[in-house]
Amino acid sequence: MVVDVLVVGDANPDLVLHGDARPRFGQAEQLLTGADLVLGGSAAITAAGCARLGLDTTLLTALGEDVFGAITRQHLRDRGVTVELARTENVPTGLSVILNPDDKDRAILTLPGTIPALRPQDVTDELLSTTRHLHVAALYLQPELAQGLADVFARARQAGVTTSLDTNWDPAEHWASITAILAYTDVFLPNATELRAVTREDDVEVAAAKLVAAGTTVVMKNGAAGAKAWNSDGEWAAAGRTVDVVDTTGAGDSFNAGFLAAMLTGLPVSEAIGWAAVAGSLSTRAAGGTAAQATTADLSL
Repeated sequence: MVVDVLVVGDANPDLVLHGDARPRFGQAEQLLTGADLVLGGSAAITAAGCARLGLDTTLLTALGEDVFGAITRQHLRDRGVTVELARTENVPTGLSVILNPDDKDRAILTLPGTIPALRPQDVTDELLSTTRHLHVAALYLQPELAQGLADVFARARQAGVTTSLDTNWDPAEHWASITAILAYTDVFLPNATELRAVTREDDVEVAAAKLVAAGTTVVMKNGAAGAKAWNSDGEWAAAGRTVDVVDTTGAGDSFNAGFLAAMLTGLPVSEAIGWAAVAGSLSTRAAGGTAAQATTADLSL
């Protein structure tokens, strides 16, 4: 059986804390207004969003044999995602703690755990032969996978599988070159800051033009400003949808899911970017990245 999308990357629980969530040391106790233990990881949230939008979705990830791993596997199954696990031994599942003060700013503390455990060889030719599209997320959290990802994407292209990449943020802020990977990337899905950092260009138009000239479609998330996309046929912009924002965690990953669902349905970039922008907006209506993800009915309104 051929699935629509194979998502490769991080999966872990997110503990999202709301309210007076800026720590004050000195044993000062602070009272929160809410706490949610939800599905986290860019790849996991993207996979859940794809499944929610009707795509047959598999997630290749690494999880430990512990309570956080069990919670993550159950969350994914509940959302209709098939889970393929890479082998890990005696490594705890990763965890992110997200601090959401009342002013909607946020900070993220992450225990890597199994997150860096994926290797290029885990993306086997057998897996590639059973999918239409390959999406990789959280590249800079997975250095071993990153080192061989250009070859993985080259194998995917040879097998007729389209590819997409969301590097997400580089916690070390080194922004190692991904030029070799982008040479085999059909769709690159950064936010504006990541696009500037990856290309080392201050102007996003110049940055996008460099990547388009090398053959990549660039689809950029731009927060409240919506989104913009560029490829060899032109450029397009799309606005998000106005909602009462509860939590922006994972909005970019839901954006990715919206774009991939549209693309794999056969819509052109000019329409797919609208799906993406709305999917990203709608996901902010509830705590965590998956509780309020869009359906296809939501995107057709």
